[in-house]
Amino acid sequence: MNKIYLSDTDKKIAGVFGGIGERFGLDSTILRLGYIFVGIVTGIVPAIITYLIALLIIPSKPKRNKA
Repeated sequence: MNKIYLSDTDKKIAGVFGGIGERFGLDSTILRLGYIFVGIVTGIVPAIITYLIALLIIPSKPKRNKA
């Protein structure tokens, strides 16, 4: 089972949408634009709170040791 991780390479703020895009094979730019659109339509403050919650609950990618 694949998990969602914060992206190390595709990030603008914290890597939330980059990680979601990597997990589901979607373009992170499209995800960001959709989120901004939904945030403007429904309210800026709930969108910011949702992003912060996602930032707190999505783990960072585990580092792999090269042996």
